[in-house]
Amino acid sequence: MPGTFTRLRAPLTAVGVPVLACGLALAGLGTWAASGRAGSPAHVTVTKAYVYQPLGTTPETAAFFTLGNDGGSADLLTGLTSPDTVTSPALSRHRMTTSGAAYRQPVNSVPVPAENGLTMGPHGVDVTVQPKSTWHPGDQVSFTLRFAHGAPLTVRAVVVRPGADTDGLPRP
Repeated sequence: MPGTFTRLRAPLTAVGVPVLACGLALAGLGTWAASGRAGSPAHVTVTKAYVYQPLGTTPETAAFFTLGNDGGSADLLTGLTSPDTVTSPALSRHRMTTSGAAYRQPVNSVPVPAENGLTMGPHGVDVTVQPKSTWHPGDQVSFTLRFAHGAPLTVRAVVVRPGADTDGLPRP
C-alpha cells in the first residue's frame, strides 16, 4: 500500500492547492459581499474647500479640497472648471528640485480612494488657478469638480491668506 499513496500524493497536491486557494478567495469575497460594500460605487463629498489669496503680482494661486469617499470603490478626480478663473483650473503636484527649489508638476487626474478620500495641501496635490478679478479673504470662488465615475460636484471655496488656519472653515 505505501506505493499507492506515494503515487496519489503528487496529483492530490497538484489539485488540492488550487482548490484551497479558490476556497479562501471565495470566503474572502463572501465576507466582503456580506459587509454590503461589494460593488457599491464611489460616493465622493467635499468636506473642505479653500483657495489662497494671490499675493503681489503673481498671476496664479492654489486651491485645495478635502474629498471624502464613503463608497465601496475608488474614483478619479479628472479635472475642474470655474467661472471665476481666467483659464481652467489645473491639477498639479508640488515637487522639489535637487537644489531645493519648488515647482508644480501638472497631473491629468488624482485618485480618490474608497474610505480614505483625498486631502489636498500645499506640499502635495493642489489646483492651480488664475483669478479673473481680485480675491480677498472671505470671498467665495465657485468650482465644479469632475470625476471619472461620479457626478460632477459644484462647491464654493473660501479665499484665505496663505498659511492661515483652515481647520475652522465651514463645509462648502
